[in-house]
Amino acid sequence: MLSCFFRRLNIIGAFILLVILLLVFGASRRWALMATIAGVLYLTQGQQLQIAGFNLYALRFVEIAGFIRVLSRREFSFSQVNALDRSFILLYFYMTIVFLLRSKDGQANQIGTMVDACFCYFTFRGLLGNSQDLNWFLRAFLILLLPYTLLVLYESLSGQNLFSYLGASAIDSSNWIRGGRVRCWGSFRHPSLLGTLGASFLPIYAGKWFAKTDRKTAALGVILCSIIVWTTNSGGPVSCVAIGIVGWALWVARNKMQLFRRTLVVMIIVIGFLMKAPIWYLPARVSSLTGGDGWHRSYLMNVAFENIDKWWFAGMSLGETAGWFPYDIGGTGGADITNLYLSFGMTAGVFAAILFIVLLTKAYKVLGRSLMLVRSNQEKSQEIEFLLWGMGVVLAVHIFNWLGITYFDQTAAIWFMQLAIISNLSEEITKQYSSQNRSESPQNAGELNSSVHLT
Repeated sequence: MLSCFFRRLNIIGAFILLVILLLVFGASRRWALMATIAGVLYLTQGQQLQIAGFNLYALRFVEIAGFIRVLSRREFSFSQVNALDRSFILLYFYMTIVFLLRSKDGQANQIGTMVDACFCYFTFRGLLGNSQDLNWFLRAFLILLLPYTLLVLYESLSGQNLFSYLGASAIDSSNWIRGGRVRCWGSFRHPSLLGTLGASFLPIYAGKWFAKTDRKTAALGVILCSIIVWTTNSGGPVSCVAIGIVGWALWVARNKMQLFRRTLVVMIIVIGFLMKAPIWYLPARVSSLTGGDGWHRSYLMNVAFENIDKWWFAGMSLGETAGWFPYDIGGTGGADITNLYLSFGMTAGVFAAILFIVLLTKAYKVLGRSLMLVRSNQEKSQEIEFLLWGMGVVLAVHIFNWLGITYFDQTAAIWFMQLAIISNLSEEITKQYSSQNRSESPQNAGELNSSVHLT
């Protein structure tokens, strides 16, 4: 069976997978992290093995190896789970249980989704370590990202995707041209997902540039991420970059974010009243400027809300969405659910979507708390402050991106990694700065608590 699998991988793919597995099991924690990310970038979902209804992608072998490693070496222990971890576990276990109770079809796929999420997230929780490890990774990651960017750039200029030799779909580039340029896929399953790679790491490298600690690394990271976004020729990733720019522009108003949030809510309400169409048709208006399929995203939300009585409690089968659009997806016979919030709802009902929003809210909460602890300390590190803010911008990029796409390939692993970074950083800072702040006077401690409540 394994020999059949490796034949499907071909010699190059089999060699890459074996090297990655050896490094994940045997290398130091930092290089095991690099090997795992190499698997995310260079292993495609075209390399897979089917066992008892389960699709075992090559990356799933890496996930399993990483999960076994961090548990066996005690680099992560479930006795140390924090509030963000618990929220993550609750979301995926609830969604899977509801789906299994509701549906007799697609159960293996849903179990696989839960396993991917938990194995990826907790593997990265164990491998990422502290902020020093993260800064090391951001430098070392460029060793992988530079050749990857060159391969994607070659695809953009020649129309030939070299990752097709590693199992990526052999797409006819003549069918994926916009404005005279090819829309690149790389090792991913859609140009917008490839663009998410660049758009989600770009704010982190921008933070390193603003921190003025390692500007050569930061500049190269920003350039490579920008090239990846450019090669996809997609409106979604470009819009994500714009969100990242806005997020960093808000740095000047970092002490007035409560006012910003309230202003944003008021603006959305006002726009809703001024628009002739519902507020969820705003993506269609935006895509008329940036390009992309904004109308599809907006119409999907409209038709989903019209049919909410069919899926609010426990979700519904995708096959039952046939007729929602003038066109259906060949694989499911239903609508193309290009919205992650709706995808959670369609899988397990409104409560699953609410749990997802709670997870995102907790992620922002721990980031906000960590920022307040850093800023309240007299020996605060500006580099850490920029890094935390950058992770908040990354989170905003994902939140916006999910309005128009779901992560149905290895892009999910990138999101789980970045969420693990948020969890690790906030945990490290809480332990470090809380112990220092306990030695402060009661008056200063009271000032800190007041500032946290105001934020």
